Amino acid sequence: RFETELAVRPDDIDLYQHVHSTRYLDYVLAARFDQMERCYGMGMKEFARLGLGWYMKSATIHYRRPLGLGDRMIVRTWIAEIFDDAVRVGFEIDRLDNRKRVCEGETDYTLVTLADGRATPIPAHVRAKYGI
Repeated sequence: RFETELAVRPDDIDLYQHVHSTRYLDYVLAARFDQMERCYGMGMKEFARLGLGWYMKSATIHYRRPLGLGDRMIVRTWIAEIFDDAVRVGFEIDRLDNRKRVCEGETDYTLVTLADGRATPIPAHVRAKYGI
């Protein structure tokens, strides 16, 4: 499980003065981009160089408490399962100041070729890097 620290941005706030529900997936995506490069040693630029990309197939989020303006968070993600052409990524978001859980969930990503957008098997060298 890898961690990335992020902060709530002013444009993340909705009319109810807390982070809009859709922004939590943005935080997970930002953390994954950071962790793919920093922790797995193969970031999105390398996938694009190989003509590959990840398509989000589904996402499930269980909200526990809101984040507000000025809050900092820890976004923790991990590979929960690897399939032939997809991965399931688990995640948790905790407030930094009190370590209370904000939400948790999982997302499913399918590996696709950028040229045609079709699912493609995950290459062995990618499995080796992400099979931590």
